[in-house]
Amino acid sequence: MKFRNFKMVGFVVYGRGCFDQLDEILAPHRKNNVPMVFLLDHFFQDKPLVRRIPLCGNDEIIFADVTYEPKTSYVDKLAQQLKEKFGTVSGIVGVGGGSTMDLAKAVSLMMNNPGSSADYQGWDLVKHPGVYKAGVPTLSGTGAEVSRTCVLTGPVRKLGMNSDFTPFDQIVLDPELTANVPANQRFYTGMDCYIHCIESLNGTYLNEFSKSYGEKALQLCQKIFVEKNSWDDDCDNKLMMASYAGGMSIAYSQVGVAHAVSYGLSYLLGTKHGIGNCIVFDKLEEYYPEGVKEFKYMVEKNKIDIPQQITKGLSDEQFDTMINVSMGMKPLWENALGKDWEKIMTRERLRKLFERL
Repeated sequence: MKFRNFKMVGFVVYGRGCFDQLDEILAPHRKNNVPMVFLLDHFFQDKPLVRRIPLCGNDEIIFADVTYEPKTSYVDKLAQQLKEKFGTVSGIVGVGGGSTMDLAKAVSLMMNNPGSSADYQGWDLVKHPGVYKAGVPTLSGTGAEVSRTCVLTGPVRKLGMNSDFTPFDQIVLDPELTANVPANQRFYTGMDCYIHCIESLNGTYLNEFSKSYGEKALQLCQKIFVEKNSWDDDCDNKLMMASYAGGMSIAYSQVGVAHAVSYGLSYLLGTKHGIGNCIVFDKLEEYYPEGVKEFKYMVEKNKIDIPQQITKGLSDEQFDTMINVSMGMKPLWENALGKDWEKIMTRERLRKLFERL
């Protein structure tokens, strides 16, 4: 039996206010007159966080447009612009939610790999390390800060650049940066973490490594969204650690049905990842009965609206597009349903599931 040799994040700093150490952390990685590039979620344009970015020399802030999840064309454009302007960079620092961090990972890789990022959508296709990269989450739940992938929408598929070169060299986990996130947004990304745990803990790939992280992350999500009656700093602290542990759980196993279906949804309709997972998971009683029951309770308790009937009126061609993208997520289906998953999840069955969303 061959065991996975798992590449983890290089360095982790955690604590309220640790963002202020970013300058000190980046200093050893700065090269003479070669800029550090900060990819900052466009949400922060004209917000106080911009003034806290430790700019030095000819460093540059790029406001990342993450209205939609990152496209391979956007990654290629940013990497090309940086190459034309600077030749190379000292590093890429992603500050924002999961989309911004995925974008930072992808741009870092494309600074040192030829062609288009679409060429590397898949497993272990990246051949060269990227430039130095650091991730600073301002939302908790996606696990993008620890994952070995950066999920991109390409010309024909929505799939990550899954490789040992993808994880960040450094992550800065400062729960203070997640204060004041709108309740709906916080719930959707928190549920992304919750769903990671349910899918990992109920999957055929489950092992003690993924189980130990998954159980801890699930417990933290339950404390926040089931037991607590109001949001406070402690919730921010716990959700940031749940996101990290949830990401670690799937790193050594996999996610399942909700993620596989939600990839198809977002490829066609542009549905954001967190809300997409919620829309799908809401209808998965057949696969995760206990998890869906608790999820519905959390939705009600936290007064969240889950969009309904978003696939109503789609054409056969559009359903086929979603089905093709979802069916391409083979490791996810195998984790959820076992090696014979294709006999269980037929195209007809998947179509019926999409029709219920």
